[in-house]
Amino acid sequence: MSRIPSRIALRKFYEARNDEVRLYFEHFLAVLDNNLPYHICLAYVFLKMEQAQNRALYGGVDKIHRGKRDFVSRVMNFQHLTRDGFKDIYKNVFGKNITTATTKRLEEAESIRDKVIHGKDVPDNELREAIADVLEYAELLNKEVSEIAGFKPFGSMKGFKGRADSLDNRTTKWLMKGLGFGVRA
Repeated sequence: MSRIPSRIALRKFYEARNDEVRLYFEHFLAVLDNNLPYHICLAYVFLKMEQAQNRALYGGVDKIHRGKRDFVSRVMNFQHLTRDGFKDIYKNVFGKNITTATTKRLEEAESIRDKVIHGKDVPDNELREAIADVLEYAELLNKEVSEIAGFKPFGSMKGFKGRADSLDNRTTKWLMKGLGFGVRA
């Protein structure tokens, strides 16, 4: 028997997540409760997860390295991130790898997502498990980033940096190149 045997169990699993994650995935219940196919819910959680990964990198460059906010944001909008590319840049920005437990939580969900995206039939129980894995990954990554940098990418980032001065655009450009971003500006 699977860990998430039904739509009701998936709802309860979501409701058991911490406040930041529930608020970040604010439309999750609307998608789930409208009895839309699970692959739509999976697409939603992956969209939000990838946005949060970008927020994590943006926040790290802005807060830890004092990159100029507007310049960092512009570069992030043009940066193409692969799964491995995210992990590499994360290590550069935060000074350590994402823990194995956190990456393992997402790996199975990514393989299920790949099957769905490539038009393969995936049983509902696997889709529910993948959705739950993404929600758990969100909590794990929030914990890691919060311990290193003091903010949570799956949550409100209002005021995360404080009043620290930023570098100028030229210095931020070289900083981001050194961290592994594809800066063309």
